[in-house]
Amino acid sequence: YSRVAAEGMDLGGSDFIDCEFRGAAFNEAQLRGSSFRDCILEELYAPVLLAARSTWREVEIRNARLGSAELYESGWQSVRIDGGKLDFLNLRGAKLTDVLISGCIINELDLGSATGTRVALKDCTIGSLDLSGATLKDFDLRGSELRGISGLGSLGGVVIDDSQLGLLAPLLAAHLGITVL
Repeated sequence: YSRVAAEGMDLGGSDFIDCEFRGAAFNEAQLRGSSFRDCILEELYAPVLLAARSTWREVEIRNARLGSAELYESGWQSVRIDGGKLDFLNLRGAKLTDVLISGCIINELDLGSATGTRVALKDCTIGSLDLSGATLKDFDLRGSELRGISGLGSLGGVVIDDSQLGLLAPLLAAHLGITVL
């Protein structure tokens, strides 16, 4: 599908299987509980993406431009996001398995209470990352720039590089009540 304009449509509970969308506009389309399987979404545009409790399996998203992406409590398996700008990505309570997000600018990433296994954020710039209550395993942040992070108690299972450790050291010390003189 090329240049689909689904703005404001009620597509809740829909199944999208073996679809390719190029330049689709899903602004304020209701996608709650929808399922995307074996799909490619290229140049996806949505100032407001409403896809809570949706399922994403074997999906590629390329060069997306998303404002507020409400994807809380969704399930992602074998998802790849490559390039683009995401202002607010709400994955609170989501279950993420085998996910790669690369080359993205993400102003706010909310992974509070999410479960992430084999997730990598490569070469991304992340303004604010919330990991409060998250359960992570093999969660790779190496090569990404983190400007702010909350939920430091949930960093178990995260892989970082030396430079990221240097930047996180003062935050970790404060979190643990360590005084550095």
